[in-house]
Amino acid sequence: MSLRIVKCNANSQPVWEYDGEIVAQDASWICVEAHFNVPDRDDGYFVWQEGDRFVEYYFYDRYYNINRIHDRDTHALRGWYCNIARPARWTGEALEWDDLELDVFVYPDGDLILKDEEAFQQLDLGADERIAAIQSLNELMELAMHQLPPFDR
Repeated sequence: MSLRIVKCNANSQPVWEYDGEIVAQDASWICVEAHFNVPDRDDGYFVWQEGDRFVEYYFYDRYYNINRIHDRDTHALRGWYCNIARPARWTGEALEWDDLELDVFVYPDGDLILKDEEAFQQLDLGADERIAAIQSLNELMELAMHQLPPFDR
């Protein structure tokens, strides 16, 4: 089944939309497959390739989502891009999520980098939400370091 995925900023305003296919779901999460729909670009730590396959995990009760990235040509694992974000929400028409700027990129060998810490610090978040985001970041890094799903190789 296909669906629309809408990335929003921290003010819940849409900034990027694309289509995906539902792979699996239950009451607390959904897994979708989509293909990167932006022209190739090198961000220094990673080269984004138009057409790369993303297997995306969204949670309705967690402050993050995880994108497993596979090469468009070889289908090899290229890494995981993780967004610290408000829990995803189903609107009846689309799956939406609010990006809270803070990101983690995990390479296939397990190395990871933290991205956009300054942008996260500048967001106008309440104390509870900021704490939830930091706790989620710690949870993500633990999952990645111990190669627990979906970071299993």
